[in-house]
Amino acid sequence: MSLACALLAAVSSVLPALLLLLAARQLWEFRWSITRDAACTLPLPRGSMGWPLIGETFHWLLQVRGKPSNFLQKHGTVFKTHLLGKPVIRVTGAENIRKILLGEHTVVSTQWPQSTRIILGPHALINSVGDLHKKKRKILARVFSRGALETYLTRLQEIVKSETAKWCAELGSVDVYTATKSLTFRIAVRVLLGLHLEEPRIRYLSKIFEQLMSNLFSLPVDAPLSGLRKGKRARDILHSTMERIIEEKLAKQHSDEYCDAFDYMLSGAKESDYSLSMQELKEIAVELIFAAHSTTASASTSLILQLMRHPDVAERTRAELEAEGLVLDACGACLRCKEGNYVVKEMLRYLPPVSGGYRTVLQTFELNGYQIPKGWSVMYSIRDTHETAAAYQKPELFDPERFSAERDESKNSRFSYVPFGGGVRMCIGREFAVIVLKTLCVELLATVEWSLATETYPRMQTVPIVHPVNGGFCSYLTC
Repeated sequence: MSLACALLAAVSSVLPALLLLLAARQLWEFRWSITRDAACTLPLPRGSMGWPLIGETFHWLLQVRGKPSNFLQKHGTVFKTHLLGKPVIRVTGAENIRKILLGEHTVVSTQWPQSTRIILGPHALINSVGDLHKKKRKILARVFSRGALETYLTRLQEIVKSETAKWCAELGSVDVYTATKSLTFRIAVRVLLGLHLEEPRIRYLSKIFEQLMSNLFSLPVDAPLSGLRKGKRARDILHSTMERIIEEKLAKQHSDEYCDAFDYMLSGAKESDYSLSMQELKEIAVELIFAAHSTTASASTSLILQLMRHPDVAERTRAELEAEGLVLDACGACLRCKEGNYVVKEMLRYLPPVSGGYRTVLQTFELNGYQIPKGWSVMYSIRDTHETAAAYQKPELFDPERFSAERDESKNSRFSYVPFGGGVRMCIGREFAVIVLKTLCVELLATVEWSLATETYPRMQTVPIVHPVNGGFCSYLTC
């Protein structure tokens, strides 16, 4: 009798809280359902807004690669959800993505999460719209022009060779993701910004930048100990450092033949009759590191792990390097190795570093029989589109030969392959990222042997950037 009473008391104490929670969730769903465009007869997409305030943010952040996301399986290619404090329509599929990417400035406009916009700053390219975006993009296009990329190549190869040699010199195993983040940070600092910093300074700035990156996609709550506050603090430290460095660079006469991103950017601004303020220069400097660092480190990690998972692919690429004499031609090997090009393209399809892109809706439009209401956010899914596109034969397999001249499956549908986005907002540094990946691929296959230092391969978490869940450890040896 006493046990029954205890159970009844426990249920009685929990039941009101449970009912209140369920009621709050229903009110949360209703709160967003009334924001539909009443002038449009189409319904909102299916889906769930999750729990009050947090929505489905944590479910989304904890996604792991392996099969199309649970969201897609449950709701289809167009559905509603609530992520990072905003109502969002998630979109998958080449035709759906096409409408989003080609609708920039008409039906949609770029919209990164609020925390990202705050941390990177109002002058960053990703936060610019309209004519200002066009002008800034034109200026920054000089940074990644063909001539600029040729200038960067020698220094880029030196850094890749130096860093991979360090991996081989390690007595124990090396955390792949940590190592590639160190590599790409040095590439951003040395190659793009043209900075020559002492090793302790580089390690310090890298640590601060990691703090910024780890809080870039956080809830937009500016409170003590919040992710947004930590990200802003890291940004301020980087800006303070960048301001001193920029002042020194501007004060010095250009003394060597090497042109860095600042040189090309200032030249482009002068030609466009646009004066860049110190605040703009600081924000652009951090944005350049952001663009060259995290996504490229993610892709580099995936490249190393996939080559290790598929020794036949590695051997086929290595055989081409040897047969064509490209092993001894370090300067041109990364550009002329066909198999290396297929490997990089397939890796970016199979494990795109960024799972999707954000837009905000400027005017209500239709997609798959649903209304996409004005004021909501749209997130197009790169990962799910790559994994489900009909253009690819067996898209679940890692198969670089799908990009060979004989097959080239990507040509069948333009928007089935979008690792760098598309339209006027396509990643401006995409060619630089590809050259970094090709350089790393060739250097590893030509000079290094490596093996997995753990019993199993790490699972890959896909949000906000693809990375190993518990680290990926490898042992490296010089060939």
